[in-house]
Amino acid sequence: QAQLVESGGGLVQAGDSLRLSCAASGLSFSTYVVGWFRQAPGQGREFVAAISSMSYSLYYGDSVEGRFTISRDNAKNMLYLQMNSLKPEDTAVYYCAARPTKGNVRLVDYAYWGQGTQVTVSS
Repeated sequence: QAQLVESGGGLVQAGDSLRLSCAASGLSFSTYVVGWFRQAPGQGREFVAAISSMSYSLYYGDSVEGRFTISRDNAKNMLYLQMNSLKPEDTAVYYCAARPTKGNVRLVDYAYWGQGTQVTVSS
C-alpha cells in the first residue's frame, strides 16, 4: 500500500526558510511524478510544485516561483521542498502527492496523498 509521509513543517517568521520532506513507501517511487500542494483555511488545494520522475522537468506555481525549490532523491524515496523568503501568505497545510503518469501536474488528480504538514509564517 502506497504511503506518503510529510515532515518539516513548523512556525517561522517572514523571510525565514524551511525545508519540507516527504518519505514515500509502497510504490515504485522513481517512476512517479511527485509534487507539493497546499491548502489554507477556507481555501481550495493549491498547486505548489512538481517534479518529473527523473528530475528532468520542474514545475512551480506562480506564487512560489523563484522562492521555492523542489527536488527528489529516488535512491532514498524522498521528495523535498526548500522554501525560502517565506511570507505570511505561505501559511497552509502542505501535502505531497504522487501520480503514475504525467498528465497535467498542476491539477489535484494525483493518485496518492500524504496527511499534510502545517507551515505557519508569522509577520
